[in-house]
Amino acid sequence: MRVAIAHDFLVQYGGAERVLEVLCEMFPRSPVFSLFYDEQRTRGRFRDQEVHTSFLSRLPFAGRRIGHHHHLFFWSFPTAIERFDLSGFDLVLSSSASYSKGVRPPPHVPHVCYCYTPTRYLWEDVRKYVNGALASGPATTVGEALFRLMRRWDRKAALRPTTLIAVSTSIAGRIRQVYGRTPDAVIFPPVDTVAYSPDGASPKKPGEGYLLMVGRLLPYKRFDLGIEACGRLGVPLKIAGVGRERARLQRLAGPTVEFLDWVNETKLPQLYRGARAFIFPQVEDFGLVAAEAVACGTPVIAYRGGGALDIVQEGRNGFFFDRQDPDSLAAAIRQLDARRFQPRAVSETAQRFSRSRFETEMLAMVRAVRPPARAQAPQRRPRSWQRAAL
Repeated sequence: MRVAIAHDFLVQYGGAERVLEVLCEMFPRSPVFSLFYDEQRTRGRFRDQEVHTSFLSRLPFAGRRIGHHHHLFFWSFPTAIERFDLSGFDLVLSSSASYSKGVRPPPHVPHVCYCYTPTRYLWEDVRKYVNGALASGPATTVGEALFRLMRRWDRKAALRPTTLIAVSTSIAGRIRQVYGRTPDAVIFPPVDTVAYSPDGASPKKPGEGYLLMVGRLLPYKRFDLGIEACGRLGVPLKIAGVGRERARLQRLAGPTVEFLDWVNETKLPQLYRGARAFIFPQVEDFGLVAAEAVACGTPVIAYRGGGALDIVQEGRNGFFFDRQDPDSLAAAIRQLDARRFQPRAVSETAQRFSRSRFETEMLAMVRAVRPPARAQAPQRRPRSWQRAAL
């Protein structure tokens, strides 16, 4: 069976790209079709992969710039994604947080979409996602008109896959709300539970060890909450990651905060194991880093929302706080000494995220698909705010 894999943008190395790596290993010699590709920014992980990019990436003097600032060029992506030639394949598998679900395989070719989220910046505030370019005046009016057109395309594109799989329970609900389509399954992303294991970890005594945060240093990941809460409590905090928020976060940080930059995957499990707890204050589609921490036997203190609802089992492998502010997080951290977590018991809760489980469930969905079945139009009317958008 010849398989084509579609992925939105290969211009960073995050959770979606880690899932893509596994898909490429599951379906070896399958070419990847992506709007843009930057080998350096993806850390060379796809160097040996056959990668096909869109015509936009080949525009003279512009392709690289568009790829790195793609939110500014959102209006051009539907045309680019639909122009990929997917003839000659028996199956299309898309790894999509935005546009790759909109590829157009031949009518007889089934399309299985692994959906991380409905296209986030199309269904939330315009000004928030276009770097301020549409922040005021006539530009805002034009931008909002473009977004209405893009939302129409996005909802139609979500009906194209033969099979639609959600990355988490939270995202399954959002797909139903935004697209009016019920996902065929929820399959959690894969965690390497062999490398990320509790080997060598031991229960922490009250006050022992550091707290940990891991990820790209971006505003929505709320590293600032961890810094402020730990600063108030005088608790050691280690932050592993790089990103554009680094300078601002360093200005917020006190003497108990240590920035580690990017930590190699071979060293990351030990960093998790040494932590007293992992802080996860953001709303994510899933949250691979939180699942990795749990797999290493480290409890998670998470904001009650998004993918964390699938990862954290209150009292078994961590606990929640209910407001995204330093006071609420600090109160949760204070509870840590009263709760003793056994690393192996915590790690056991992560087996439902194992790579073997992911591969088994994905292969079952692929084998079950039967062309040329296609998703039907939604049976209920969109909600009022969606009708207004359309």
